[in-house]
Parts: sequence; C-alpha cells; structure tokens
Amino acid sequence: MLVCQCNVITDREIKRIIRDLLAEDPWQLIVPAMVYRELDKRCKCAGCVPNVVDIILEVTEEYHRQTAKSPEDVPPAHPKLLALKEKGAGGQREGRSTGHRAA
Repeated sequence: MLVCQCNVITDREIKRIIRDLLAEDPWQLIVPAMVYRELDKRCKCAGCVPNVVDIILEVTEEYHRQTAKSPEDVPPAHPKLLALKEKGAGGQREGRSTGHRAA
C-alpha cells in the first residue's frame, strides 16, 4: 500500500525500516522523522505522518509481542507515540474527512 504519495513510499518499506531500527535497539522511540531519514527522504506535505505513526505503533507492538517471553512482558506503547496518534485521530487524513471514499 502506498503510504506517502509525495515520496512514493510503501508500507512495506516503512515496516522494514522500523524492524531494522528495532533490531538495533528494541527500546528506542521511533518517530516518523527517523523513518524518513533512514529512507533518505524528507516529509513534504505531512499528510502521511498519521499513517506512519499508526504503522510504527503496529510494528513496534508486534515486534515486542514476538520477542516477549510471556504476554505480561509486552510493554505498553510509548506515551509520546500514543499522543501523536491521538492528535491525528478522529479528524482528517490527508485532507479528507473520515467518510471520504475515493472509489
């Protein structure tokens, strides 16, 4: 799925970068700027940032679930990332209302 139309970045590329960053340090806070830096791209219109935050949360939670010895060992999502997600949630994504359908 194409996540960033300005830079033509897919969700697969973003997930790969996040996994690579987590492999280096599983406890670091990954933010969209880090993902763009690893891809040698720049965030242009920022319409994709909420989607990138969602992917970061999803992949990070999945990574920690896979590496945890028991379900209790899975840490909660970082509060700063959750705040970023909440800030972008409930409104518009890429300038479209939540009920907008392209097709």
